[in-house]
Amino acid sequence: MNPITSLIETFLSIYILLIFAHVLLSWVPLDRSNPLVDQVVRFIYSATEPVLQPIRRMLPPMPVDFSPMIVILVITLLMRLL
Repeated sequence: MNPITSLIETFLSIYILLIFAHVLLSWVPLDRSNPLVDQVVRFIYSATEPVLQPIRRMLPPMPVDFSPMIVILVITLLMRLL
């Protein structure tokens, strides 16, 4: 396997984990007064929102946010093409 392809796949896998963390954070109430927790949450949201937000704008309003599933599906398809 090409080292560049391997690096891209690693990056995409980490990004999928960040999206899962984003979803879990939306379900769990956290004490954001703790500076470390706040920094971690801000990092995860700032890393994932630029990709999730445009997908949300394209989808009609629904009770469940399907944008993480769509992004993970697209990333998985990209990884299979590599």
